Amino acid sequence: MSRYQLGLFQHLLLIKTLKQVQADENDFIKFGRLIKISVQTFEQILKDIKSGNYKPVYFLMGEEPFYIDVISNFIAEHVLDEGQKEFNQSVLYGGDVDVLTVISEAKRFPMMGDYQVVIVKEAQNIKNLEPKKADDINPFLAYVEKPQKSTLLVICYKYKKLDKRKALAKTIDKTGVLFESEKLKDYKVAEWIADYVQRKGYSIDARNANLLAEYLGNDLGKIVNETGKVFISLPKGAALTSDIIERNIGISKDYNVFELQKVFGERDVIKTTRIVHYFAQNQKEHPLPLLMATLYGYFTKLMKYHFLKASVSAGSIAGELGVNPYFLKDYETAARNYNERKVRQIIGWLREMDVKSKGVDNPSTENGELLKEFFFKAMH
Repeated sequence: MSRYQLGLFQHLLLIKTLKQVQADENDFIKFGRLIKISVQTFEQILKDIKSGNYKPVYFLMGEEPFYIDVISNFIAEHVLDEGQKEFNQSVLYGGDVDVLTVISEAKRFPMMGDYQVVIVKEAQNIKNLEPKKADDINPFLAYVEKPQKSTLLVICYKYKKLDKRKALAKTIDKTGVLFESEKLKDYKVAEWIADYVQRKGYSIDARNANLLAEYLGNDLGKIVNETGKVFISLPKGAALTSDIIERNIGISKDYNVFELQKVFGERDVIKTTRIVHYFAQNQKEHPLPLLMATLYGYFTKLMKYHFLKASVSAGSIAGELGVNPYFLKDYETAARNYNERKVRQIIGWLREMDVKSKGVDNPSTENGELLKEFFFKAMH
């Protein structure tokens, strides 16, 4: 097999893998609808709490801490009034307590009220909450089988999850609430941001939503905090423009990776060189590993576009690529300027830059110079 055929085979394999990833989109919908099972449950949990339909156990688990924090904070703020909280609301930390302490606290009766709230934060640090061996005694399982009806026990089990096939998870699902907070896929973050901003009474276009997603990542708590800074100074109904984002969050509208991809795709040598030099001189704000990850995603999608354009309808290509239709014209332009063979070369040079940035066969060249070299070769 020639090097060309081998490269072509590797990219076909990559595209097959990307299609499998794309198939996972069925598990996600917009914020409020973004994570099909978990977020619907999230909304139902809040609705039930507002109506006074309480459960004795709330087991909040999963990789995404944002929804876990929202639910536990909502319970802490809305179940008891201020006078009752002093006697009937307690917060424990998993690193400081064991299972028996949690159970003992949960079995207390409320003082001068109908309910008590026990919130266990960092519960993933509690040892033997879910014993590894099936025949081990599990006091927590015994408690959730017959929980104290006057207690709302809230377990914040972040970054981990129970095995849903085992008795503990099944029992909690029957007697209380078992909530799994899934980590949002990177390619869905921009959509989440756009929907979140709209729910808050503002608007944002696709390019700026993607800009925020790129620089804030998929940490939903961080996104909420940063956009909150913007909302404070904006009237309801206003748009989050690139100028407003730059002024309040510090993301430049002219020197960002999406603008780089756009001008590179247009084969605008002057603008591309200007942005690349800016990135090279500001490595702290634009570290090379993060840039390479984003650029790899861009170029693999561009390669995929070359394969799709001959066999898939224009209306379906955006979905196959996993991009907002707003950006499809950027890929069309880039595909005209860089043919399939050139894109394959570029991906090879990107991998070469990655290796060199780690010191392999590169004793002295700095990351900024590697970036300049990469784009020079890519555009000429």
